[in-house]
Amino acid sequence: MKCLGCYKIIEKNEYCLSCRKKLFDGKRVSTVLEFDKPKADNISMYNEHSKKMSISGVQLKYSLKLVGNKLELCETNGQYIIKPIPTADHLEMMEDAPENEHLTMQIASQIFNIKTAKNALIYFRDGTPAYITKRFDVKGDGTKYIQEDFAQITNRTNETHGESYKYEGSYLEIGELIKKYVPASMIAIENFFKIVLFNYVFSNGDAHLKNFSVIRNDFGEMELSPSYDLMSTIIHSPSESDTALHLFDNDFESAYYSTYGHYGRMEFEAFAKKFGIVEVRYLRIIDAFIEKKDAVTKFIANSLLSTDVRQKYGDQFLDKVQRILSSPQ
Repeated sequence: MKCLGCYKIIEKNEYCLSCRKKLFDGKRVSTVLEFDKPKADNISMYNEHSKKMSISGVQLKYSLKLVGNKLELCETNGQYIIKPIPTADHLEMMEDAPENEHLTMQIASQIFNIKTAKNALIYFRDGTPAYITKRFDVKGDGTKYIQEDFAQITNRTNETHGESYKYEGSYLEIGELIKKYVPASMIAIENFFKIVLFNYVFSNGDAHLKNFSVIRNDFGEMELSPSYDLMSTIIHSPSESDTALHLFDNDFESAYYSTYGHYGRMEFEAFAKKFGIVEVRYLRIIDAFIEKKDAVTKFIANSLLSTDVRQKYGDQFLDKVQRILSSPQ
């Protein structure tokens, strides 16, 4: 039996002690909720508890709070976000969406040491899976940390830039703003570089402006928020572009990109140099994705994805690793 948080082998069908501490302050919370997934006969209950959620994105998300050792839907003062299986006719293999996000977040955290929002898989009473994550913007006393995403920071909204406003700009622009707003900017920039590369290698083509943010810590300083919304979006949207934003905000195009029509090692090295990351450090970050290929492959094999999606997820990962393995001179 596997822990639905970290995949650790455990004896009982529950979250392991470590995951209970991270997610639920050590409380023995069930892996099964006491209510069904959203559907026709209970959607009014869900709607009551979603009206005031200030969470961005198109996927349905609902707010939960921990009462004793039980998770309950709530309208305000939520501590957790739950994402049921999305219903979208134009997307594929959506039954695997919760585990896709959970797996990708766990790979980021456990293998690549990327700071992520705490998360797990959980089941509704009717047996369907959902993704659950603990809100990192909520303090222990229920008040909130100040957090701003990069659509807010760049003053891009639906009204000012149209429906695709969160796909405007570039990752270079985000990096320059991190240098401006985050005191420990070089540490944050290296982490940002790793996350951008991670999203590329794991085929997350929806890492847009709102999926990166800064948050004010307990010392009153801004820092890069933990990563969230990481998933292999190509699984569900095969025609999606490799990245939600361009790496650069100009017409930079390497010989590799001109030949193959996608980013390779050359582009990511140039991207790192733009921020002044020293060569030995950016090479270490890039090469880690190659060196940890076998570890990732084993992690995917141990996941809770369906057989077909597990194969597709792994194939996409290996294809992207090959792209950054080397670039022609």
